Amino acid sequence: MDPWLLAFLVSGASGLMTALGSSVVLIGWQPSQRHTNILLGFAAGVMLAAAFFSLIVPALEIAGDLYGDGIIPPLMAVTGILAGALLIAFIDKTVPHEHFVKGAEGPINSRLSRLWLFIIAITIHNIPEGLAVGITAAGEDWDATLAIASGIGLQNVPEGLAVSLALLALNYSRFKAFLIGALTGLVEPLGGLLGGVFVGLTEWLLPWGLLLSAGAMIYVISHEIIPETHRDGEHSKASGGLMIGLVIMLFLDVWLG
Repeated sequence: MDPWLLAFLVSGASGLMTALGSSVVLIGWQPSQRHTNILLGFAAGVMLAAAFFSLIVPALEIAGDLYGDGIIPPLMAVTGILAGALLIAFIDKTVPHEHFVKGAEGPINSRLSRLWLFIIAITIHNIPEGLAVGITAAGEDWDATLAIASGIGLQNVPEGLAVSLALLALNYSRFKAFLIGALTGLVEPLGGLLGGVFVGLTEWLLPWGLLLSAGAMIYVISHEIIPETHRDGEHSKASGGLMIGLVIMLFLDVWLG
């Protein structure tokens, strides 16, 4: 199977897990803000572990195979991680969007409704996740692909729930909140496709793609998810969720990888 097609399919499967989380609003159950913070903290923990164990470590191993054990692999890691973070920071500053708690960021654009600002924020969030899954799949490391796709899919469940709950708060119907929340997950296969095409160009791009995705994910965790979960006085519970998510993703990576 072509790397780009494999990347698209695997990242699409993990993106569909967003719909599973969004479907909770259809049954009428609405978690408290405390439970939502715990779930988002869990998502942050999964992403953090995936960034290091499924992206940075494999990238260093591949770079070591390509360039030896000298200064080049760690220098690549530093450059790639910072470049990925700067890319998301640039998008964050130049594209208008709105977070659930922090509110509006980026250029002020009164023509965009709050709904679209929310969707843009989730899009910015999901792009590095899709890239991470797609790049790993295109590299044809099946164990690593299964681990990161499972982890990202797992953290997409609370993310989809958070989106749909935010839409309910804006007085959207349950079905429409579910539908829009589920559709936000479709950004991931597009990111996966981009990652697959990127890696398919040449083998030496693979470690760079992994490192860029890792930097982007770490920036999203620090800049968006953790601040969202720590603004309601639920620091310890959100941190507990993060730790649980981190160790579960670590377990998956070691077990499946």
